[in-house]
Amino acid sequence: MRKTKFDVMKGLIVFIKPMLLPMFFAILLGVLGHLSAISITVLGSYGLINLLNQSFDLTLILAFMIVCALIRGILRYGEQACNHYIAFKLLAHIRDKVFGVLRKLAPAKLEGKEKGSLISLITSDIELLEVFFAHTISPVMIALIVSLIMVLFIGHYHFILGMIALIAYLTVGVLLPFAASKQSGNCANEFRKANSQLNNHVLESLYGFHVTLQFENQSERLTQLDALSEEMLKKEKQLKEVTAKNSARSGLAVQGFSILMLIGGLMLYVHGLSDFETVLIPFVALFSSFGPVMALANLGSSLQPTLAAGERVLNLLDEEPLIEEVTDGMNVSFENASLQDVCFSYEETPILNHISLEFPKDKIIGIQGKSGSGKSTLLKLLMRFWDVNSGKIEINSQDIRQINTHSLRELESYMTQDTYLFHDTIENNIRIAKPDATIKEIQMACQKAAIHDFIMSLENGYQSVVGERGTTLSGGERQRIGMARAFLHDADFILLDEPSSNLDSLNEAILLHSIKKESEHKTVVFVSHRASTLRIADEIIHMESGRAS
Repeated sequence: MRKTKFDVMKGLIVFIKPMLLPMFFAILLGVLGHLSAISITVLGSYGLINLLNQSFDLTLILAFMIVCALIRGILRYGEQACNHYIAFKLLAHIRDKVFGVLRKLAPAKLEGKEKGSLISLITSDIELLEVFFAHTISPVMIALIVSLIMVLFIGHYHFILGMIALIAYLTVGVLLPFAASKQSGNCANEFRKANSQLNNHVLESLYGFHVTLQFENQSERLTQLDALSEEMLKKEKQLKEVTAKNSARSGLAVQGFSILMLIGGLMLYVHGLSDFETVLIPFVALFSSFGPVMALANLGSSLQPTLAAGERVLNLLDEEPLIEEVTDGMNVSFENASLQDVCFSYEETPILNHISLEFPKDKIIGIQGKSGSGKSTLLKLLMRFWDVNSGKIEINSQDIRQINTHSLRELESYMTQDTYLFHDTIENNIRIAKPDATIKEIQMACQKAAIHDFIMSLENGYQSVVGERGTTLSGGERQRIGMARAFLHDADFILLDEPSSNLDSLNEAILLHSIKKESEHKTVVFVSHRASTLRIADEIIHMESGRAS
């Protein structure tokens, strides 16, 4: 759902609430700092006037100018420190919220999403919000307060000069940024889209490099990479051209209004309506006071990508999960599970069609069927990664939608077809299944999964670090580590998706023996195409076209 820029800013400002005190100090220090900087030139002008009139000792003025210069540095540092403290605290808070939302959305809402887009959102999009929190909110307030003070100061010399100052500040600080934002249009969104497409292509190329090498597809991948890079550079160039033009317009406006102020003062002087001080001081005051509004003028184009990033972050935070975790339901222990007249579809594609099954305790149940018949989907529904469209799934005669999610996942061990390994030690990758497990428990689980001897043959044993996604291990080794996780979790309801698909006959026999032994007083449901694997099953369910027999 598209949000207006106002909606995005309103949504981002909500995060400021716990940072109101630091924000107050940032604005206060910023206002005092800019007034100190303006005072240096204004005091210098007063000194020049008094020097010409030979009516005042310059020592005091010089002392004030030095004090203002020193204070300006301190106040500027304090302002920036407050702004960046606010920004970094809020970015950490937003990252925490984003990861919390991603956890709730997974896996139902995240399957099929482009990983490059998610990476861009988590990294560059959130990082861009620093522009809003550190360089937008307090600068806007600082510019407003300083501008009002300067309009009153200049206006007290003459009403016309005050009006020139007011129009100058409104033009540079409001009209030009607004025009810049309109001109930027969709440049920021288009650049981000091009960047996401490039990220996706790079990730795919890295993950699929062996396929590229195998079929000598390097030149085609490189051509696509060049085309995506050129497209991204083109969008970036368009964005920077708009930024440069807006910066030039702001500079011209500053020069133009300063000259206009000088002309206005001279006209008043010529007509005898003012003195030399009224000519010089308002001109110098205006010319030296554009700093706060220039900061807003420069935001005109740079704020565009920030708001676009903010919109994407807020849209993600607003996204509702397909599956709500249950925290106020019941905790159960496992005795049996069942599917009762279950129907399920992925969007418009029917997968399961009026299936009713029983999974009693102390049974090993094998599921066999062609690819796409709904075998893996059935296991995911038992894990409640998705909810059924109709019918219900029960454990101990309780609908799993009324069981606390934590309790449900505790009594189930689930092994997927593809075991995902983190870039960490083998021990830590297995310990995920039981964070408080001892090393002895981990080793016993690995022995059951026929992977212990292999691990001990490595130079660092269980402290060996596997590569990203476990690429330093073979498919069979990763699969056995996945089984070790399932054994370590030691749940009463074990769900295995193709547990031996990558194993040789010897390791398969060891693994099946362990499964058979571990199944005592438990229920094991496993999906397999292998007849040798299915031999340990007490019952085999055949699935075809979303039905079971």
